[in-house]
Amino acid sequence: MHQRLLALSLLLGLVSCAPTQKVPEQPAPQHIFAVSNGQFTLDGKPFRVISGEMHYPRIPRAYWRDRLRMAKAMGLNTITTYVFWNVHEPQPGVYDFSGNNDVAEFIREAQQEGLYVILRPGPYVCAEWEWGGYPAWLLKDHATVVRSTDPKFMQPAARWIKRLGQELAPLQIGNGGPIILTQVENEYGSYGSDHAYMQQIHKLLVDAGFTRSQLYTADGPEQVPNGSLPDLPVGINFGGEKVGDAQKAFETLKKERPNGPFFNSEYWAGWFDHWGGKHAHTNADAQVSNLKWMLEQGYSVSIYMFHGGTSFGWMNGANTDGKGSYEPDVTSYDYDSALDESGRPTPKYFAMRDVIAKATGVTPPPVPKVDPAMSVPAVTMQETASLWDNLPLAISSDQVESMEDIGQAYGYILYRTHLKNDAQGELVLDQVHSYAQVYLNKKLVGTIDRRLKQTSMPLHGTAGAQLDILVENTGRVNFGKTIGGERAGITQQVTLAGKPLLDWEIYPLTMTHVEKLPFAKRPCEGPCFYRGNFNLAKTADTFLDTSAFTKGQLWLNDHALGRIWNVGPQKTLYAPAPWLKTGQNEVIVFDAKGKIGGTLRGLDKPEL
Repeated sequence: MHQRLLALSLLLGLVSCAPTQKVPEQPAPQHIFAVSNGQFTLDGKPFRVISGEMHYPRIPRAYWRDRLRMAKAMGLNTITTYVFWNVHEPQPGVYDFSGNNDVAEFIREAQQEGLYVILRPGPYVCAEWEWGGYPAWLLKDHATVVRSTDPKFMQPAARWIKRLGQELAPLQIGNGGPIILTQVENEYGSYGSDHAYMQQIHKLLVDAGFTRSQLYTADGPEQVPNGSLPDLPVGINFGGEKVGDAQKAFETLKKERPNGPFFNSEYWAGWFDHWGGKHAHTNADAQVSNLKWMLEQGYSVSIYMFHGGTSFGWMNGANTDGKGSYEPDVTSYDYDSALDESGRPTPKYFAMRDVIAKATGVTPPPVPKVDPAMSVPAVTMQETASLWDNLPLAISSDQVESMEDIGQAYGYILYRTHLKNDAQGELVLDQVHSYAQVYLNKKLVGTIDRRLKQTSMPLHGTAGAQLDILVENTGRVNFGKTIGGERAGITQQVTLAGKPLLDWEIYPLTMTHVEKLPFAKRPCEGPCFYRGNFNLAKTADTFLDTSAFTKGQLWLNDHALGRIWNVGPQKTLYAPAPWLKTGQNEVIVFDAKGKIGGTLRGLDKPEL
């Protein structure tokens, strides 16, 4: 005890002898958004948040302002967005805030349209987005434990949040920007109950300058005790498929937080789609009824999604029950939402608009007109390039390695070996993520689909035969306890007749710069790229009909539009007008089971 007092007195002595340094004072906040007497306040006056969620990477940048005006015209006063770490830091320490990733500009445009902003920076976001927004390079070190206090996770997370603060902290309400609320983590109570971890994420945000908006946590009503922090307000996330769902959710919240504020931070007014499933058609009448009840109580709400948009390229996520199921999401994030995938108002939009206007007594601006979509005549994809003839340099490895092991994030990966002996038996791909096509001497002999819980197939090979395994990353799981093991490719080993197969050539197929392939008019079947051109006298939105193809990807004028898979439900890919050109347009399709003669046309309506 005496030693402690001595140490303390020495420390105080050193401090008292040190020259006095002035701590720079922050300027007085321009506006203050806070919690007072159990409710949100703006500059000391009660403020009810009526928000809708939409995500900047899921909307072409040229359309951001159009969508924001649609939000304002529905009667919303706020928009909500996640921030997606993986698109902004594709490699450690390499940042991208340009083009469609310019989240600061998205927020500035919201302010210019008279909207406040709720920011959800994660670093985990879920969102039916590839690996919940985490960058794939976090998985390169197999010892890293994401979403935990593991320094191997927290250090890159801290670096990322600090960098994000440089972009967005100046846009908080206290600095004159529109950001009124900033979320700490995301529905952590559905994942764990480590409050030390939540405190660390809280501190990262504070250290990055997120101190001039109101910090909060968000969880399902039952998970609030697990995921909340005692000094922060909470939002609750739930759906409205049955009349009375909102009442039940808030009754649960009031047992934990009886004094408010009362905020439905995600009101699920729709749902998402899986490959091989059906397109969501949710109960609009019940959703509108629950929204009406919440507004009548004076509660705050954020509609998830107000406008879903599109998970362009490779950015769809996947779900699992943690027991082996795998449900990859389609490219469209239409979500059966108030504003459809292409930004067109639905009957749900107008029903919610009426409810909001009656609850607030405010007449919203007129609904902006949207130019009609157009059809495009069928294009024959005559030019081809074979995947087999255009492989990159191989990586030699005794064992198979995952995408992350070789520094790859998305696309396909090809594993090649030659059989040493005649072999007949089960070919087992141990934890293949997520869809594999198996070839002997370049002839397709079978497929293994994680979605169908497949891990093996019978194989008869002769000595010297070339075995190729082409694996697609169909989307890393974005929710649940299994996210820590979401490496892509073959993530363990390959065995044939119970014996490990070794000596592999591994080809990373990132599917970038496909426009530079040596296309020519020649037959091509199997894994092939197909190219076609069409001319337009004018541009408008269209929906490219992919039903002539089997499984792969599509690019329009170098924009990766999304995935093709004939299992449905999605049969069209949204092609926004700003990505089309008057004159010649180029479209490229990769079909892993391609056949010559496929055609592509544009429809004036989607088929989801």
